[in-house]
Amino acid sequence: MQRLCLILLPLLLSACMSTAQVETAPEPWRLKLIDSAPTDFEKARQAILSMVGEYRVTFAFEETEALTSGYQLKPAKQSDAYEMVLLAEDSDTRIILQHILVHRGSGFVIKHWRQDWRYEAPRRLRFTADQTWRLRPVSAEKTKGAWTQCVYEVSDAPRYCGTGRWDFAGEYPTWTSDQGYRPLPRREYTKRDDYNALAIINSHTILPDGWNHGQDNVKVVREGETVVSRIAREKGLNTYQRISGYNFRPGYQYWDDTQDYWRRIRAEWDRRIAAGDGVRLDYPVDGMKMIMKMYWQSEKARKGKPVTDQEIQDLFDPWVKAP
Repeated sequence: MQRLCLILLPLLLSACMSTAQVETAPEPWRLKLIDSAPTDFEKARQAILSMVGEYRVTFAFEETEALTSGYQLKPAKQSDAYEMVLLAEDSDTRIILQHILVHRGSGFVIKHWRQDWRYEAPRRLRFTADQTWRLRPVSAEKTKGAWTQCVYEVSDAPRYCGTGRWDFAGEYPTWTSDQGYRPLPRREYTKRDDYNALAIINSHTILPDGWNHGQDNVKVVREGETVVSRIAREKGLNTYQRISGYNFRPGYQYWDDTQDYWRRIRAEWDRRIAAGDGVRLDYPVDGMKMIMKMYWQSEKARKGKPVTDQEIQDLFDPWVKAP
């Protein structure tokens, strides 16, 4: 049951996590490292890399404005977690950050979301219909000097992408995306059927004691890529506060044991997305069937048992199609 709770953790953060008495651990030297970088490109790289670390995280979302007649704003939602962010790949113009959740009481671990940053990306995934993403070009004007961030879920299936430039003129380094679209978040897809997509603008701000992830969302109804109605505006703020005194060792051990498996999973997603100029997920929006299969396969890898390329392809075949 505990393992199942962890698999469902994106749905049940509050239920699975307990509070902890830990100390904050600011690292202002990271801001100095960003500021001292010789070019905006290197400043941006250092800003992205500065998100690596150990955190107490809070997730807060609040509907702020009704956009359709008669709509009643829903209650705000808050939860928290203890999360580590690891560097999964750094090839200069591509940086992959992997988030790992560690349960305080049990030490159980769950692989969480992933950030994939690319400099001057020529193409990016666009959420075009339910369970469907297509590779679309990014204009030369938009991508010049910009970083595209794509976010992926527990199974490394796509969620959303955004393109923007890092701004170093303000008090703290901040990246802000253009507007994109994404599926319903896990906190709502089992409870809501009055909208089917979020129009999103995301920001990341690097602070002396960690970083913030801001979200400016509009809940919309789309038919294909056409927005037919707007339901409500929502503001989100996820805070990542650096801490010490929390036992993240199980998370590091888990990643040591499974990172090669997850590298191969990323490669299989990349292969299929490239082959089909996108991807369609042939399963319900929660994705739990594939997530559970992938979990048990990753457990096999964690225990040191071989997982063949054919086994990975067989796992993908029933559910991952070309658009």
